Amino acid sequence: MKQGVFVFVSLMLMICFCVPVVGQPSVKSVETISIDNFDTADEKDWTWSFQASRFVTDGYPKLAYFDGMPNSLSHLRKDGDPDPKILGVKVLFDRKGDNWFEVFPTTTDENGEVSNYEIPLIGTVSQIDFWVWGANYKYYLELLVRDAEGSVHIIPACTLSFEGWKNIVVNIPTYIRQSSRLRSGPETMSFVGFRVRSDANEYVDDYVIYFDNLKYTTNILENIYDGYELRHADFDSVESGSSDSAQTQGAGEK
Repeated sequence: MKQGVFVFVSLMLMICFCVPVVGQPSVKSVETISIDNFDTADEKDWTWSFQASRFVTDGYPKLAYFDGMPNSLSHLRKDGDPDPKILGVKVLFDRKGDNWFEVFPTTTDENGEVSNYEIPLIGTVSQIDFWVWGANYKYYLELLVRDAEGSVHIIPACTLSFEGWKNIVVNIPTYIRQSSRLRSGPETMSFVGFRVRSDANEYVDDYVIYFDNLKYTTNILENIYDGYELRHADFDSVESGSSDSAQTQGAGEK
């Protein structure tokens, strides 16, 4: 008898705890969004550029697109897809030391002025992943992102001491602010670029690296709420009340 009562009470407690959980609507919508697969460079709002530290050899870095892709991605191709491309960078330095170079998106305005372009990332990003080709040099790859409060963060990605293609998945630290309550300034985190640093004792006379299939995983609904669109309401495009505030009585005035 006592055992039956114990089983009955256990079932009731299980129901009481589980029903509220099951009844809650999901507020998550996890998506994987492509930043650039480098196949259609002419169709992007940006192009890729570079800069390097002071001991870089004249004429370097060099940046170019090449035909190809990692073998692991070939089964994802469909009929009618553009020919696969990868982004390659070659760099030489005049001496060993704390050498580095960066690869980042830029945009050109109608006057031909080139400026850095930071790619906005939708929602709350949990991971950024991409394919990178390593030349088995002791170099270090880092990601640069800007948070929703305007600060740039350097996130270690991997050591490039391997040969061939490798899929790199970088978890975004939770301390990076990806949303802001302020209506001015950036609203989300943005992708700034890649940085590659050489080990102080590694060879620097001939280095190449390739990138492909840059994307990120994000919860696109986490920062969306009922009425979110009103953050961007254009007060100048709608009819407003009287602008003659000097003749308008305040609330409660007689």
